[in-house]
Amino acid sequence: MSSYVGVHLSDPALQNHFTQVELRSLKSKFINLRRESLEPGKVTVASLPSFMVKLKGVNEVLSEEEIREILGEYYPDTSNEIDFEALLRVYLNLQARAAAKLGGTKHASSFVKSSTTTTQHTISESEKASYVAHINACLTEDNILKDYLPLDPTSDALFNLAKGGVLLCKLINVAVPGTIDERAINTKKVLNPWERNENHTLCLNSAKAIGCTVVNIGTQDLVEGRPHLVLGLISQLIKIQLLADLNLKKTPQLLELVDDNQDVEELINLPPEKMLLKWMNFHLQKSGYKKQVSNFSSDLKDGEAYAYLLNTLAPEHCSPATLDTKDPTKRAKMVIEHAEKLDCKRYLTPKDIVEGSTNLNLAFVAQIFQHRNGLTVDSKMMSFAEMMTDDDQVCREERSFRLWINSLGISTYVNNLFEDVRNGWVLLEVLDKLFPGTVNWKQSNKPPIKMPFRKVENCNQVVRIGKDLKFSMVNVAGNDIVQGNKKLILAFLWQLMRSNILQLLKNLRFHSQGKEITDADILNWANSKVKLSGRTSQMDSFKDKRLSNGIFFLELLSAVEPRVVNWSLVTRGENDEDKKLNATYIISVARKLGCSIFLLPEDIMEVNQKMIITLTASIMYWCLQQGVESSEPSEPEISTENSASQCAPSDGEVDVSAEGVSNLSINGADSVTAANSEASQAENESKTQTP
Repeated sequence: MSSYVGVHLSDPALQNHFTQVELRSLKSKFINLRRESLEPGKVTVASLPSFMVKLKGVNEVLSEEEIREILGEYYPDTSNEIDFEALLRVYLNLQARAAAKLGGTKHASSFVKSSTTTTQHTISESEKASYVAHINACLTEDNILKDYLPLDPTSDALFNLAKGGVLLCKLINVAVPGTIDERAINTKKVLNPWERNENHTLCLNSAKAIGCTVVNIGTQDLVEGRPHLVLGLISQLIKIQLLADLNLKKTPQLLELVDDNQDVEELINLPPEKMLLKWMNFHLQKSGYKKQVSNFSSDLKDGEAYAYLLNTLAPEHCSPATLDTKDPTKRAKMVIEHAEKLDCKRYLTPKDIVEGSTNLNLAFVAQIFQHRNGLTVDSKMMSFAEMMTDDDQVCREERSFRLWINSLGISTYVNNLFEDVRNGWVLLEVLDKLFPGTVNWKQSNKPPIKMPFRKVENCNQVVRIGKDLKFSMVNVAGNDIVQGNKKLILAFLWQLMRSNILQLLKNLRFHSQGKEITDADILNWANSKVKLSGRTSQMDSFKDKRLSNGIFFLELLSAVEPRVVNWSLVTRGENDEDKKLNATYIISVARKLGCSIFLLPEDIMEVNQKMIITLTASIMYWCLQQGVESSEPSEPEISTENSASQCAPSDGEVDVSAEGVSNLSINGADSVTAANSEASQAENESKTQTP
């Protein structure tokens, strides 16, 4: 596998302002700016305004002229040469000025110029202690980690243990069991840099595959154990774990919270946090509590809502003193003691309740729900809830597209695909992310949207853009999306994924001809790669039923990186149990390699054509990308973003070059790049499938 080199700065305080993903992206842009400058190899102050105006946090806030004026305050001589670290300080200053402009404060921040800058990312010691307690409770019997547990919450033991990647991979499986095949984790006591990088690549790609937002986290950030990023990821994993049952499929009794069919539809579409609040208010209303809880912070500070909730759910443990006391801290302490009698673990303190810690309060309420939800089991409700859920195929596709969208880093987080796209806004965000400049934001309506015709306007624009992109949109109108036509929505998103991967691969040229890669090229590449490795498996198409045993994909993975597959763990795939073992291993090995994929083992076992294309193409993209990286002439720490490098042909396969391929995270840890890799390949074959 390709080696990994991070971007390291001489000023540690300056380095703490940026993740490795951001540094690699900015370094790549800086290298390109230096190459394209009027004086090659030299970046001057004069060249910065046109460059800075395009960067995140500055664009759309400061004009090029405003940037030039700000720079003039500190660099009167525009011929001054700027190095990379000076450029970063300029960028931070412009971000601060942009924020001040939006907030109305004229000089909100001083210029970050000297190496004595001390701004650090802060972490909550209380949250850290809570997460350590959670880890100690959940993983204390783990065969690999038991020698390192329990962790001391007052030390940096958590961050040191996270550096190897095993802990985070294990937490992902606690959050969503079976996500990672633990046979793919490198578990030696002493890991070399490649093995650590593999574990973190597996961790980040798997975290994306269960809904975590990891757009600005790179493997090097985790290797360094950067506290705010490690805690942020752990927080998301614990939240996913604790909210896992807050849906009708897992807990059909939640139907008790609503009265009619319209309310049921609204309930189905609630994100888990909102569902938890609705559940809490349902019981508070029954208990006679007069207030409405609308958040997990200020509304819970006095502890009264907790006291009423627990007295309703567990009256056998209640004490009148909980409500009688006037001291919020004393009440909070009694609430926690009350909850412990329900076997809720002590993950927060009275101080956390009084101070309104959102994350810890949410975790506490979710724990109470898990141990005693106070809802009745009604056979009619159970059967009704079953009727409301989609079939497995639709559920799997909804999941894949939802996770893919969330991996792109758009501002809206999608909880329920079919509901969240109906106002058109999410689809416009995705289109703008994949095809910048295609969306007319002046004619777009931002949520919340109360008037139905405004939603139709958004969706009509989506349809127009789809047609401009040559998507199959026959007899499709914006109102079809507003009405939640699931078949149409899935077909449109599939075309988006396909188009996305094509956008990445269209610059790969065959034998210097301007030929775009097609599904046949992907298939032929995979067969050629396996054959040239000395193995005999081949696939006739992406629907070839022989693929269900997983052997072909394991041979393909082994062909692109011989040491990544442990053949002693592979079965012959002769029955469903063995097929699932192989399929689970394939997904984890591919993610460990650097592929960002969102399929499930069942997609391989059932030979789901769309997901098979994304898997094959993702492996192909990763393989070709390694050729691009290995051919970089200099600056080994930078990404391939905006670079034009030749990919040397290997083993007699197609000769390709890659131009302008964005890969902000080495080995595919960046969500957009790797997700693109599956999306685009998904594109190729499915042209015949979309309506």
